[in-house]
Amino acid sequence: MGGEKYVIGIDASTQSTKAIAWTRDGHAVAEGRVAIRTDQPHPSHAEQDAETWWSSTREALRAVLAKIDPADVDAIAISDQRETMVFVDAAGRPLAPATLWIDGRAAESFRDFAEAFGAERLHRITGKQPDVIPAVYRLHWFRRHNPDLLDRAAQILDVHGFLTMRLSGSPHATHTSADPLGIFDLQSKNWSIPILDSVDISITKLPPVHAPGTVMCCVSEPGAAETGLRPGTPIVAAGGDGQCAGLGANAVRPGTVYLNLGTALVAGLWSPDPLTDRYWRTMTSPTGEGYFLEAVQRAGAFFVNWLIDNFAGGRADPNIFVRLEALASQIPVGSEGLLVLPYLTGCMDPHWNPDARAAFIGLGAHHTTAHLYHASLEALTLETARAVAAMRMAGLAAERIIAVGGGAASALWLRMFADATGLPVYRGESDEGSALGAGITAAFAVGWYETIDSAAAAMSRTAQRISPDPSTRDRWAALSSAQSKLYATTMKAL
Repeated sequence: MGGEKYVIGIDASTQSTKAIAWTRDGHAVAEGRVAIRTDQPHPSHAEQDAETWWSSTREALRAVLAKIDPADVDAIAISDQRETMVFVDAAGRPLAPATLWIDGRAAESFRDFAEAFGAERLHRITGKQPDVIPAVYRLHWFRRHNPDLLDRAAQILDVHGFLTMRLSGSPHATHTSADPLGIFDLQSKNWSIPILDSVDISITKLPPVHAPGTVMCCVSEPGAAETGLRPGTPIVAAGGDGQCAGLGANAVRPGTVYLNLGTALVAGLWSPDPLTDRYWRTMTSPTGEGYFLEAVQRAGAFFVNWLIDNFAGGRADPNIFVRLEALASQIPVGSEGLLVLPYLTGCMDPHWNPDARAAFIGLGAHHTTAHLYHASLEALTLETARAVAAMRMAGLAAERIIAVGGGAASALWLRMFADATGLPVYRGESDEGSALGAGITAAFAVGWYETIDSAAAAMSRTAQRISPDPSTRDRWAALSSAQSKLYATTMKAL
């Protein structure tokens, strides 16, 4: 490899763990990928064995280090699935399965907690509207239903904390890994004592929190023996996968909207201040400066995949997307009268209602599967476009969109986002934005670049640009007005 140096970004996501070695200019030279299983012992529960986080990380790192010299790795950093937690004993062993961000057990009680603590106060401290996803509501659920487990836990760790514990011997959190849990104070950038007190949890059960781009610890001798890393390799604070992916797309800067068309649909925009609104949740920034306003649809590409699997013959057909794209591209804005409410798995912004459901409205005999597909993309696009418009109304600049994720392969969908928002859309070149964002953070920490921003500019790139068509603007505005009224109409009918 000619003595070239590398950083490794670890993406510990919900479905798999990926470890990728990055060069100074952001090219991937080696990769390891290991799948992770999610268990559902109850319809509303989603769990994982935390030991698989470690075993998959260990195997992924070994795969990378079989291709490059460990001595050439300057640092590693971890991007982790957010809002996921595990209770461990004093030896770091899991006391129970980890609960995931998609776990819904707190649906029965999250409103009770928010009302008792004060919903506005909670929103102000954490930047999060009351919702079933943040871990604080599961902590409240465990306090009600299994308090002994909470009391026996020596530590409460997110994925980042668990992996740093195994790699270095001690757990560490970052701003962007701790923040999504809902027990973090956005202003002080530390754990919120009032929220912890409300669920009777001592701050001593939580790991120290570090700012992005700081060296938290180093790989221990045991960690090195298990992974193949060099002992003493710096471990740099990165954190939440959503923020890391935004950084990997070089979208954490004024004027740039980050758009992840993945299982969930996430749109983020950088803000100098912790602005709050029902159209987004307020997150800490992966650069350590400012904040990240994040609009989320729980069912993004998941909605599209569900539609295809149930109404278009399924994704086993390798040409299904190509055929649907070709047919749907001939359908005009408005899908010839077909409207969709895309809340298949509940709604985050702007209604924050996990009980919301999806609907197809206006079906006629002339509609085809391609119309269902087209109208679904329109609905998902408009939900996000309205959130971006709300951010702009709050005084933030939005000049461009950078799109990543599996859904970014759809030229039709990217065209919709450009036309509906009036903003040019750039497709991000890397499909591994979270791992790249972690790598960018590590590159800054070891001195490859003077700032995290300059590291992101040097290590990320875009592949194409889609300019908006002004002639469609009025049609999109009329469609948005009609589609935005569906929630109130359908909720009255339920």
